[in-house]
Amino acid sequence: MEDRTFKVGQEFPDVKAFRNAIKEAAIAQHFELRIIKSDLIRYFAKCATEGCPWRIRAVKLPNAPTFTIRSLEGTHTCGKNAQNGHHQASVDWIVSFIEERLRDNINYKPKDILHDIHKQYGITIPYKQAWRAKERGLAAIYGSSEEGYCLLPSYCEQIKKTNPGSIAEVFTTDGQKGIIDGVRRKFPNSCHAFCMRHLTESIGREFKNSRLVHLLWKAAYATSSIAFKEKMAEIEEASPDAAKWIQQFPPAQWALVYFEGTRYGHLSSNIEEFNRWILEARELPIIQVIEQIHSKLMSEFEDRRMKSSSWFSVLAPAAETRMLEAISRASTYQVLRSDEVEFEVISSERSDIVNIGKHSCSCRDWQLYGIPCSHAVAALMSCRKDVYSFTEKCFTVANYRETYAEEIHPIPRKIEWKKIGEAPIPMDEDTQVVRPPKFRRPPGRPEKKRICLEDLNREKHTVHCSRCNQTGHYKTTCKAEVMKGIEQF
Repeated sequence: MEDRTFKVGQEFPDVKAFRNAIKEAAIAQHFELRIIKSDLIRYFAKCATEGCPWRIRAVKLPNAPTFTIRSLEGTHTCGKNAQNGHHQASVDWIVSFIEERLRDNINYKPKDILHDIHKQYGITIPYKQAWRAKERGLAAIYGSSEEGYCLLPSYCEQIKKTNPGSIAEVFTTDGQKGIIDGVRRKFPNSCHAFCMRHLTESIGREFKNSRLVHLLWKAAYATSSIAFKEKMAEIEEASPDAAKWIQQFPPAQWALVYFEGTRYGHLSSNIEEFNRWILEARELPIIQVIEQIHSKLMSEFEDRRMKSSSWFSVLAPAAETRMLEAISRASTYQVLRSDEVEFEVISSERSDIVNIGKHSCSCRDWQLYGIPCSHAVAALMSCRKDVYSFTEKCFTVANYRETYAEEIHPIPRKIEWKKIGEAPIPMDEDTQVVRPPKFRRPPGRPEKKRICLEDLNREKHTVHCSRCNQTGHYKTTCKAEVMKGIEQF
């Protein structure tokens, strides 16, 4: 039915196919339908415009699901009366229109749906209707959010079956503060820090001053307490309010010089890279989000195995570059040996004390980055030590290859889960049932931007009433006048 015309005797596989065809024709030819009768065995409708003679009647054939057109009367005299919308363009119809497009592109936006429908049919539908159709279409293709959470225990079992040795468990604590507490509880001996990228973005949004962002980065990367305090003094001078704002974040959780562990020069979490991994799947049920992460990890492990197979240096490329730069600078230094492990290294600008036994230098670069600094390299080379053996093992090519040596195996599609191994375990008191988190959905479209930990910890803006001079509400919601009236009464 490419031309969307009908004729008497025309047959359709069943009543659903006929209804879809008549709906499609009404939308494409811009006329509204008034359905007189519609059930499983007959269909009778006419044009909704008063005075238009067009009529159609179809019935089910005996002993078969086939529907056939029995009569078709009149031609349309109504003109195009449904350009700005169409009653037949329901959410279900839009879902059928966008289903294949959604399979190819889950980021198919409602505004693109509006554009494509207008281009193909010449009608305009409400944005909200397109948005609802997309949500329903995603649920039809990938399952609902509720189903996704319920499948999590089964998915964990599949991970353990297909990737022996993996640890896969479901914990039902789903808020951000719960995650923070969980990390501290599960990794009690680890040091925790804020992501500097998000911290600097937060101060930039709060005070609209790019110099503050620059100074905060300088303070974070300072390798001595004196240098740190100098940068903090500059921040205080530039904006006392900003200096006060920073105080809510202890320096031990963001400044390199005060951090209790070793950050190896990495002050950001690189979480944005992870966000890019799951960007396309963020609107899908949780199982699809995890599958996207799983697929990306499979790809990344393979890529890194292949990439590292062509490396012939001792250290991974970035670390090797840093080491070569240190070796180049070390050739210009003078080294004075104190004992077996302690050295004084003199450059044109300064003098530093190196202790190769403790893997330390007074410049603190060796301790902070895990790779010998130029002063340490000069000391090591003076006593004919291998500088690479004094580097943290995590930077070696051998360690890199070992990290990605294990293959990640794919997970079967959920339709095949019951086919693998024994029959599914029946539900009992010990069976874990996972439900979606309980929360009241806020008005409007859901927020898609990731919330930073720093934003959660920020002090909330306090509203102020200009009528009663109290906080917590605005003038428009103030009840002071009402209470005053009650008291006078």
